[in-house]
Amino acid sequence: MAIFVFLIIFSLMFYLMYKVKYFRTQLPAEKKWLSAKSSIALGSFVFFFGVNSLINPLSTVAIVVGIILLVVGLGSIWAGYKAYRFYLPFAIEEAEAVKEAEMKEKTVMD
Repeated sequence: MAIFVFLIIFSLMFYLMYKVKYFRTQLPAEKKWLSAKSSIALGSFVFFFGVNSLINPLSTVAIVVGIILLVVGLGSIWAGYKAYRFYLPFAIEEAEAVKEAEMKEKTVMD
């Protein structure tokens, strides 16, 4: 189905976007937070790929591979979501500290 092809491409694009952001940031908590988000996106990619292979199975091997991809994708989504929820408060705290430091630096410069 075309919707699963769209979802596969969409999740792959999000994975690449989060990985680029991961390599561009210097903050450690934000790196882990972005890594968790990219894990969710990659898990979605694998999951939708597995669903797509199960929709129109060509053989028994395709069914087995599809089921394996579904399980691996769901596991990656679950682990990424848990990491996302764990690192989110640290990333927020880190961003606020950086913002405060920039504000202090700006007031000193004036």
